[in-house]
Amino acid sequence: MKRVFLALFLLLVLSGAGGAAALWQFAHRPGPLQNPVDHVVPHGSTVMIAHDLASAGIIPGGSLSERQFRLIARLTRSQGALHAAELHFAAGASVLDVLDVLRHGTPVSHHLTIPEGRTARQIATLIVQDPLLTGPMPAIEEGALLPQTIAYERGAPRAQIVHRLETLMTQTLARVWAGREPDPTLKTPRDLLILASIVERETGDDAERPQVARVFLNRLALGMKLQSDPTAIYDLSEGLGVLDHPVTHDDLHVAGPHNTYEIAALPPGPICSPGLAALNAVAHPATGDMLYFVADGTGKHGFSHDLHEHNTRIEALRALRAGQTGQGKAPSRHP
Repeated sequence: MKRVFLALFLLLVLSGAGGAAALWQFAHRPGPLQNPVDHVVPHGSTVMIAHDLASAGIIPGGSLSERQFRLIARLTRSQGALHAAELHFAAGASVLDVLDVLRHGTPVSHHLTIPEGRTARQIATLIVQDPLLTGPMPAIEEGALLPQTIAYERGAPRAQIVHRLETLMTQTLARVWAGREPDPTLKTPRDLLILASIVERETGDDAERPQVARVFLNRLALGMKLQSDPTAIYDLSEGLGVLDHPVTHDDLHVAGPHNTYEIAALPPGPICSPGLAALNAVAHPATGDMLYFVADGTGKHGFSHDLHEHNTRIEALRALRAGQTGQGKAPSRHP
């Protein structure tokens, strides 16, 4: 700022008191902006930038004001170059304030949220539909991106967003695998990722995830089919992860590579991108010999040790729903 004062003082000496005083006043007085604004400053010359800022109401309008702005920018050029970016300007920002933002302001951050449990197709849609991102959408491998809210600047390439989320998943999975409670049924980090993706789609309740993980680990250890509805839905929906109708008994038994009603093992790959809670649930499952779980009518699940107990829970839920709706519709069954 001392250099600004010195430059204007020299202008006063060289140009006469009247013109320099007017320029000094123009540089310091509050600007016309009534409310704070995020504004995209274009690439180009100082002439272009001055006209753009005047048109946006960030600096005073008119050819004289634009010339004064350019002169002040030139006199203070030792403070740094003017940058093109989306920048935040405060209400009433003076010309000197505006120039400081143009030289030293941090570009505005935007945020994209990838929720837990989304499939690669769903994630690709979210990224493609973000109007502030640019460039083509790269191919995404299922389960390769960590669900996350990610900050980015306007104009960031979509490929950059994908790469950042892939890196986060790689690092997170390695960390979770290294800190896991070893289980002989999970031989690789990818096994953990696959099972976590199923746990993610089975329940959104953080407290239940370790129990669901234990059920599936117990079944894998015994050579039982996981019989997870979301794995059948994944195949039926061609990787979208949702159907346009309630899943039926027949749906669950349509052959598919991921359908654990048909295969007695983990699927060949994930069925979504699991979040950290699901990854940790598989790495640190609950204890117990549970082999079944079913919805209990409260938004949670009941866990059973044998088929008789499981069927009893199903009948209780059927009776509860019949009392609520007057119909004995069967509940959604889980392993």
